[in-house]
Amino acid sequence: MRGWGGGSEPRPLPSWTVTSQSLPGLLAELASASVCASMSSLQALCSGLPLRPLPENRGRWAGVPHAPVRTPSLSPAEEQLALRNALRYFPPDVHELLAPEFAQELRLYGHIYMYRFCPDVKMRAYPIEQYPCQTRAAAAIMHMIMNNLDPAVAQFPQELVTYGGNGQVFSNWAQFWLVMSYLSQMTEEQTLVMYSGHPLGLFPSSPGAPRLVITNGMVIPNYSSRAEYEKLFAMGVTMYGQMTAGSYCYIGPQGIVHGTVLTLLNAGRRYLGVKDLTGKVFVTSGLGGMSGAQAKAAVIVGCIGVIAEVDKAALMKRHEQGWLMEVTDSLDHCIERLREARKRKEVLSLGYHGNVVDLWERLVHELATTGELLVNLGSDQTSCHNPFNGGYYPVQLGFTEAQSLMASDPAAFKHLVQESLRRQVSAINRLAKENFFFWDYGNAFLLEAQRAGADVEKKGTNKTGFRYPSYVQHIMGDIFSLGFGPFRWVCTSGDPQDLAVTDQLAASVLEGVVADGVNPGVKLQYADNIRWIREAAKHRLVVGSQARILYSDQKGRVAIAVAFNQAIARGKIKAPVVLSRDHHDVSGTDSPFRETSNIYDGSAFCADMAVQNFVGDAFRGATWVALHNGGGVGWGEVINGGFGLVLDGTQEAEQKAKMMLSWDVSNGVARRCWAGNQKAYEIIRQTMQDDEGLVVTLPHEVADERVLSQALRP
Repeated sequence: MRGWGGGSEPRPLPSWTVTSQSLPGLLAELASASVCASMSSLQALCSGLPLRPLPENRGRWAGVPHAPVRTPSLSPAEEQLALRNALRYFPPDVHELLAPEFAQELRLYGHIYMYRFCPDVKMRAYPIEQYPCQTRAAAAIMHMIMNNLDPAVAQFPQELVTYGGNGQVFSNWAQFWLVMSYLSQMTEEQTLVMYSGHPLGLFPSSPGAPRLVITNGMVIPNYSSRAEYEKLFAMGVTMYGQMTAGSYCYIGPQGIVHGTVLTLLNAGRRYLGVKDLTGKVFVTSGLGGMSGAQAKAAVIVGCIGVIAEVDKAALMKRHEQGWLMEVTDSLDHCIERLREARKRKEVLSLGYHGNVVDLWERLVHELATTGELLVNLGSDQTSCHNPFNGGYYPVQLGFTEAQSLMASDPAAFKHLVQESLRRQVSAINRLAKENFFFWDYGNAFLLEAQRAGADVEKKGTNKTGFRYPSYVQHIMGDIFSLGFGPFRWVCTSGDPQDLAVTDQLAASVLEGVVADGVNPGVKLQYADNIRWIREAAKHRLVVGSQARILYSDQKGRVAIAVAFNQAIARGKIKAPVVLSRDHHDVSGTDSPFRETSNIYDGSAFCADMAVQNFVGDAFRGATWVALHNGGGVGWGEVINGGFGLVLDGTQEAEQKAKMMLSWDVSNGVARRCWAGNQKAYEIIRQTMQDDEGLVVTLPHEVADERVLSQALRP
């Protein structure tokens, strides 16, 4: 059987002569043989770099989506340095063979991925017991890494990109092999240290320390520019980990479905004054990576979602996975189908294979010629944080033509992208004069539109304010301030039944929390989230690992973690569960154009919270921690802190969960409180009453604004 990109399943199974008498025993033997084959293959993955002999160099595989060509503009000396840096993973006797092909990769693709060393194995999240490790933590990390590289999950699997166009798991395949080898050796008294994809090595530590510490893109601030990043990545010395790719915590498009659902529900309440979105139309773009969640979210909330996507492979992948109901490449049919669905009040997700600028301009044309406004809500979910290297495609060119120009003439490509952004904003501005509402989805769309000269200015505001609000400023920011965020878990058994058990436990736990009494300000959030988890399974959200996302606050997260850990101890859940979250949360990210865009005390551009989050999680029991420069809004625009925590049924795991999860939320609520958010103020005061060990500095408001003006009078 062919594996992803031309690899093979772990090993061919033996054949037997089947008789009715031998069938039950044969099925057991087949299952056992399959497990043995998988374990044998995984053992090979953990044996270090394959050097004797070297694997065959098959280059880029056909039939697999590939990352756009990078154009780092290296000098001859920098090219030599990039090649030297790549060869240091290998002994000198293979340098003469590897150097020419690595040099060719650098010149053809702008980076040395080391395609020769792409593993010949089916890449997926195998059940945890199949990984040849000395600790459960290491096996859980392997499970998460391989899920991030599963082609059903990863955007460009052979380039080790999980999502967002440039969210790397590793910088090259040598790093993958070394990490798997180190993890297989790791004991409870060692920590693996990762420098931007590079495994620095195993270092002595203690059982209470993290087993893995990851940093990505920690470039000195004055050199944290896009142009500098392209050079540094090409030279193999730094890496863009996105938010959860480089911390191995990505769980497929499900990862933002819940947040998108909450955003749409609350957008309807805030902008349209309705609780029911039936018959309402949401128009957006992007079906690759996380943005595939938009189609599913539209269906869950019961509206009509129209999502444009220029890459047919990405669009069809989401359609085949059941995330998108219908597809069309005809703009006429798209508009006709949209009208029909509005009239019948259908629930629909429709993928338009084409450029979203054409779609927005057609909606303006329909308004101008018929007087009919066909859209109520709108946003954009392209990877606009990376607009000139495949994150945003200009309307003037077809997809293939655009990819070619991107590599051959980056300056011309940038010019077309910025012209396209101006056209898109112009169309949105016209529609916004009617009963239509647009928001920025935190992908740097308005930031890049502003840099392109589009009309998005909002006079009299600060640097994070635009003509249209960020969804954090109007919706998710308040949710974060209440302590709610994208809590996640992965069942490492790989068994859907374990996931079903966790769904039931989580719902029961949250209902119990509400029954015991919660702050009135969070009751609606609890109601939304209980409904979500009760209905999650029927929406077929799983892609890759058996994972779930559920927005919850500190009290809910701790209670859920304790319930899971106890269920593992009793054998009700068959294997450890990994807890994590999107870094897009109350405490994990300092991002002035997204997560902290509603911080108005002047500290939105400060990154103390994310760094403190990373450090605090580490010494409170996290199994691994990660700190990134860059994320959903781009390189140099954000600092992210993330974690993974393995629940294995032990008392130690329960204590770590209680301590770490409490800090992971309260850190952010306390910061938001200090910045002047009233909702956060109320929540942190309540949390202090519940936990006498928590003592937070509370702000005093200026009761009379005249005091300020009088004191500053010339």
